[in-house]
Amino acid sequence: MEISAANAIREELLKSNQTFRDLVQKHQNYETRLDELAHLTYPNNDEIVEETTLKKKKLLVKDEIYEMLQKHSSIVSH
Repeated sequence: MEISAANAIREELLKSNQTFRDLVQKHQNYETRLDELAHLTYPNNDEIVEETTLKKKKLLVKDEIYEMLQKHSSIVSH
């Protein structure tokens, strides 16, 4: 999928699909928390586990977002 087409589809889904908006927000929240954890000088064990868990969750959400983009792209192109 071309970048400009992907951006257009993303914007359309952000306007029209609450589930997509929720996923994007969740992804951003994970990114914010991961950034906070990355700036800790001496993270404790719980924070290290949280970071690993958040990275996995963020990747799963990213996959869901990508899947929605792909599905919407195939619907639009047909």
